[in-house]
This record gives sequence, structure tokens and C-alpha cells, in this order.
Amino acid sequence: MLREIVSTTNAPGAIGPYSQAVKAEGKFLFLSGQIPLTPSGEIVTGDVRGQVEQVMANLDAVLKEAGLTFANVVKTTILLSSMDHFPTVNEVYGARFPSEPPARATFAVAGLPRGVDVEIEAIAVY
Repeated sequence: MLREIVSTTNAPGAIGPYSQAVKAEGKFLFLSGQIPLTPSGEIVTGDVRGQVEQVMANLDAVLKEAGLTFANVVKTTILLSSMDHFPTVNEVYGARFPSEPPARATFAVAGLPRGVDVEIEAIAVY
């Protein structure tokens, strides 16, 4: 097996030509960026806290489908509509990584899908 697609109905389906996650060579799981979209397809709007909570729930659902947890995550990338959201994102995100958090990069970008304020992608290991 070179690669295997991981998909769950407990997280939103892809809204473009990508997979929720791809398991590679049995060692790595590459999770596509998650936005605050519910599994039923509704965008979580309003404060960034609620958006990040939904994003983390989506990542959790995809990890669980692959038999993993946040403890398996080794790298994340966070994309924000504004660095003003950084403290709130850190608080919600940090609750999922209480010790030995993964490597991470955070960027403010000009725009995110569907006008949301946050998107997070991850890489996990088996």
C-alpha cells in the first residue's frame, strides 16, 4: 500500500477535489485543512472561538476514523484571517495538546474558503 484514503461522515465532506486525509506508507496521515464547517454542511459563524472548536472537532473526527488521536499529531499549519485571532486560537487549540504539542506554523492570509476566519491542517504518525 502506498496510500489509502481516510474518510468519515463525522466531519464535513470535501468541498473540492481533495480527501479528508491520506494515509501514506502506513506511517503518516496527512489531514486536509479543516474549516468551521459542520458534518451536515453548515458554516459556524460568529466568534472565532466557536469556529476553532468546530475545526478541532473536525480534525478529531478524521483522526478517530484513522484510529489516531491528537497525541499522534506531529505538525500543524494554522491559517487565520487575522493575527488578532491568535490568542483565542492558541487557547482552544492548546486544550487539545496539553503536553508535548506538535510543531506548528501559523499564518495570516488574505482569504479562506467560504469567508471563515480559521483553517487548520495536520500531519500525524502511526
